[in-house]
Amino acid sequence: MNAHNHYMNPGIGGSVNLGVTVIRSRHSVRKYKSDPIEDKIVKDALDCARLAPTARNEQPWLFGTVRNRETLREIADLTDHGKFIADAPICFTIFGKRDEKYYLEDCSAATMQLILALQAWGVGSCWVAGDKKGYAEAVRKLLNVPEEYTLVSLVPAGYPEEVQIAQKKVLDEVTFFERYEEER
Repeated sequence: MNAHNHYMNPGIGGSVNLGVTVIRSRHSVRKYKSDPIEDKIVKDALDCARLAPTARNEQPWLFGTVRNRETLREIADLTDHGKFIADAPICFTIFGKRDEKYYLEDCSAATMQLILALQAWGVGSCWVAGDKKGYAEAVRKLLNVPEEYTLVSLVPAGYPEEVQIAQKKVLDEVTFFERYEEER
């Protein structure tokens, strides 16, 4: 069997890849139990975020956490699609240095690593957009983050209370090999 076939059918060979299992199990969670997230999990997730790939190793990010109930409500009220942040036990904030050319790509990679680290611990989360949002500056000011940074993402997190899994397209619908060719 060649490597290509094994990649396309990861069940072949009977082995389990924990990293792939974590990635495949991740989905957006918007309803959380009130249980707090342990400090070791928070620090581990932040550590994974800081290890994300970054252009020229600039590491243009600043990560924050918010657990204060009133501050969570204020952030939720500022957002257009993040009202559920108010009920999360914690919200991670990812800011990027606005003058760095690849801050958005770098901070997006860090956001995804944070989300996957949380998932590995059984903590659900949801990526709430920050970049290009009208509330980005208000969140920055609310959290007293220096002006050189801009909000890239908000990641409310907690142990899932309710899980709603969105239907995803099948692999054949979203991939091509070598060159794209339209079906005839």
